Amino acid sequence: MRLFRERGYDNTTMRAIAAEAGVSVGNAYYYFKGKEFLIQGFYDRLTRDHAELTSRRLTAVPDFADRLRIAIDAWLDTAAPYHGFAAQFFRTAADPDSALSPFSAESHPARDTAVAVFRDVLDGSQLGPKVDPELDELLPDLLWLHLMVVVLYWVFDRTDDTQRTRAFVARCAPLVAKIVSLSRYRVLRPMVREAVALVREFVLPTLGARAAGAAPAGGAGEGGERTGTARGSGS
Repeated sequence: MRLFRERGYDNTTMRAIAAEAGVSVGNAYYYFKGKEFLIQGFYDRLTRDHAELTSRRLTAVPDFADRLRIAIDAWLDTAAPYHGFAAQFFRTAADPDSALSPFSAESHPARDTAVAVFRDVLDGSQLGPKVDPELDELLPDLLWLHLMVVVLYWVFDRTDDTQRTRAFVARCAPLVAKIVSLSRYRVLRPMVREAVALVREFVLPTLGARAAGAAPAGGAGEGGERTGTARGSGS
């Protein structure tokens, strides 16, 4: 992480990473096919740490809005040490062909872990059993997309301790809870069905494969440095 922070993502090579770790370049490639897979491992660990922290904080909290705010605040707390160079990674992750994209097939383990966090946020709340069944199936994915909006805001937030992002989360959580709560009412169910159909048709196809697939082989880049892999096909 220090090399990425000091040199930036683009200027950090696998050769430099191997030297920093005290291993040969061949050994570095044995464990990671390229630097994007090293960062993917970091994402996976960050997501697991977020899930564990959220689980501890959600104990005995029944209100959905509170649970949602706690889950997203827990992500901000988990990611806080890395905020200084988050924008460098964002430039790569924003590329739809990058393995580091949160929507890529390669990112599915971290994404599924995060979606499971929001499944717990919903199921452990008083609102959970009352949600329209069709919306209930998709809501954890939609809450993960809400987290992605927060992450984008957080990347560019330069306030102390990202206070504007935290205020944004505090304002959004009750609003999201109200919208979800309104979906219970019969008069709004046609609108809910239409929204569900919209998500199924246009949103879910953009997500990478849910199941792990074979990792594409990396090529040889300039100066012997391997290039990133192509994005896997969506499900």
